[in-house]
Amino acid sequence: MKENLNNINISEEELVRRCIANERQYQEILYRKYADQMFSVCLSYNKNEDEACDILQDGFIKVFRKLEQFNFNSSLKGWVRKIIVNTALDHYRKQKRHEDKLESYSQVVVSPKIGNILEQINAQDLISLVESLPSRAAIVLKLYAIEGYGHKEIAEKLDITEGTSKSQLHRARTLLKQLLSKKQ
Repeated sequence: MKENLNNINISEEELVRRCIANERQYQEILYRKYADQMFSVCLSYNKNEDEACDILQDGFIKVFRKLEQFNFNSSLKGWVRKIIVNTALDHYRKQKRHEDKLESYSQVVVSPKIGNILEQINAQDLISLVESLPSRAAIVLKLYAIEGYGHKEIAEKLDITEGTSKSQLHRARTLLKQLLSKKQ
């Protein structure tokens, strides 16, 4: 059966309808269709592979529970990604509730000489640099620059103030500039 699942040609509408009807083989098709891409999303929000797996599983549970709400006004992949991102953020918030409030950060002096380093760096190196940032700064940067959220939305999702969102974005950019200038 597993070999056949990859070869089934079915429309998104039919796939969603059959998943809503709790037809397990079609739920597996949906999962396999997006799991690898969504695992990458999970890893971008949590570097620990075991925790990223947990986020992926929790996210797909939410996908299947909320599938009846999908209205085909957007792509199924985009809708699934949004649920996975929100699940990752929920996971992040739960972790951070057990920690003290965000520590105050010292002002970082940045060299104005960055040059054209972005033209000389490959995408994987840039991703590695972003991953090396402190977790809150990295998450705010990803939500702002990759997911397209505004500071108000980020503040609501992370349970922080808009000012904290802005300062974390500034911090992420400053630290990235520092890291990039060291690569010159």
